[in-house]
Amino acid sequence: MLSPDSSDGFADQVLQIPLGDRWQIYHRLQELMIPCSCPPDGSLRVQINTWLAAILVRSTVMQFLAPRHQLVDWLESCWHCNHY
Repeated sequence: MLSPDSSDGFADQVLQIPLGDRWQIYHRLQELMIPCSCPPDGSLRVQINTWLAAILVRSTVMQFLAPRHQLVDWLESCWHCNHY
């Protein structure tokens, strides 16, 4: 899903996102103030410079692409971890 691109010196990641979800993910990342762009090649480029940005990108992509049962399992494991 992610592949590094160091040609411009930034910590850019190229995400291979289905076209139907790309713009929704792009707009959500913009709301989270994570630098990103949709170049003409159809990819989604995201600048990830911090752990927080990486977590937010992963969470955003999961929100749109993960099957519901995976999201439920993830949420339940978070609740389970908070009880200890």
